[in-house]
Amino acid sequence: MIDDPSAQRWYRQAVIYCVDVDSYDDGNGDGSGDFRGLRLRLPHLARLGITCLWLNPIHPTPHRDAGYDVSDYYAVDPRLGTLGDFVEFVHEAADHGIRIVIDLVVNHTSDQHPWFVAAKADPQSPYRDFYVWSEDEPADRFQGLVFPGEQKETWSWCEEAAAWYYHRFYEFQPDLNWRNPEVRAEILRVIGFWLQLGVSGFRVDAAPFVIELVEPGPAADENDFEILSQWRRYLQWHQGDGVLLGEANVSPQDVPTYFGSSPDSADRMHMLFDFVLNPRLFLALARRSAEPLAEALTDAVRVPRGGQWVTFLRNHDELDLSRLTESQRSEVFAAFAPEEDMRLYGRGIRRRLAPMLGNDRRRIELAYALQFSLPGTPALRYGEEIGMGDDLALKGRDAFRTPMQWEDRPGAGFSRADPEKLVKPLVDDDEYGYAAVNVARQRADRDSLLTWMQRLINVRRECPENGDGTLTLVDGEGVPPEVLVHRVDGLDGSLVFLHNLSDESQVADLTKAAALDDADDVQELFADGAGSPLGDRLGKVHLPGYGYRWIRLMR
Repeated sequence: MIDDPSAQRWYRQAVIYCVDVDSYDDGNGDGSGDFRGLRLRLPHLARLGITCLWLNPIHPTPHRDAGYDVSDYYAVDPRLGTLGDFVEFVHEAADHGIRIVIDLVVNHTSDQHPWFVAAKADPQSPYRDFYVWSEDEPADRFQGLVFPGEQKETWSWCEEAAAWYYHRFYEFQPDLNWRNPEVRAEILRVIGFWLQLGVSGFRVDAAPFVIELVEPGPAADENDFEILSQWRRYLQWHQGDGVLLGEANVSPQDVPTYFGSSPDSADRMHMLFDFVLNPRLFLALARRSAEPLAEALTDAVRVPRGGQWVTFLRNHDELDLSRLTESQRSEVFAAFAPEEDMRLYGRGIRRRLAPMLGNDRRRIELAYALQFSLPGTPALRYGEEIGMGDDLALKGRDAFRTPMQWEDRPGAGFSRADPEKLVKPLVDDDEYGYAAVNVARQRADRDSLLTWMQRLINVRRECPENGDGTLTLVDGEGVPPEVLVHRVDGLDGSLVFLHNLSDESQVADLTKAAALDDADDVQELFADGAGSPLGDRLGKVHLPGYGYRWIRLMR
């Protein structure tokens, strides 16, 4: 019997897959991916071992910011299909054991949203107070830019309204006024609407900015987190197993407040992306040393009961290195984005993982083995399972949002439409183009990256300790600085993981490791295949360059 009921919650054992619906599969031949196409690809995802699909914005939008400029919260973008198509997709996903989480983008709306159109047209409109206005030019007009180089100000003048309006992001994305109780009530209705259509939760976009209550009024404080607490109460009341996954790229000392109102209970966000660990992992890969990762794990924020980290390597945004020092950031840039056009906003990398790692299969495997070995819920970006590349000729983040590559034929199995009608161009170079990198080719190859990823995910799902366990670093004189050794103890067992971040073979002598005193009956679960067989207990473990070994301690 499991003592901690939170360990039974589905999100703790999930494997998340992040999808741009319009870039995944075009079911009607118009050049844009849609729910019909995504529904037809559910068997691929189920076979891969995915249990949760996170959909990037699906609502109607003017398409000025990849759908993050929403013009209607109660509909889906016509390019993606109808609400009926969406419901059919959700139901069929459930038949495959896959839950659906959608983006909740409510820090701001599109300036074409009917709310803003009404607000700027009439100062007496009930929607006027849905947004943040100032009759005088704000003193902080040029402060707090989220997109330096692309964004000029955070307050813009609206001629029609004869007032300034606040926008933390682009000028076409006016911020909602969260001091207004009517705004809070309306967004609760939005949450309830999508729960009724079958979603299992929401990825909360830009969570820190939602609770950033703008002047006039008192400065934001602990009470402003009541917005998140209210969402949590509403969600649990309407769907007991619904989840909130927060995008909160904040300092470690601020993280606990997003999880909950007390250190012992996650009564706000169920899950948070681990934005502190992510750049440290890439710093470790750049240095070929385990030290940066070990430090991050040692200093990690304690997750309250019921809370969960979500680990990731790449997602729908640039790789954000802003939490590294300037010198550390320079190291990662030099290793993985040496050219200026590979970088974004001076703080991030706009590339997919495979080209960042030089398409080195050993290093790609090591990176994902590392991610999936860490406690938390792993998230995978679409196309990463086959090692897709990017197109740096495209603007900004579009470089790594190109269509999924299914087959070696015109349209890459993504669409039957003429190439000029595709939502984004296909990658078509010799190394990463759809002729060389596609699902069909790798599905037929027992040694492909896709086959390996499927094996990794399935082994990870056999390790419930990673979903609910406690991590302990294993160090000492016998562990080289290039090797990360950690164990995870869960309710039903214990695991030991070894990962060699260098390109040279290493030996980890675990004979005298105090953290492994009970390792006298071991079983290897997953390895690179080049190491020597294990004995009855852990002793000297050999790891080739970029090698890894996952070991279960038998009880």
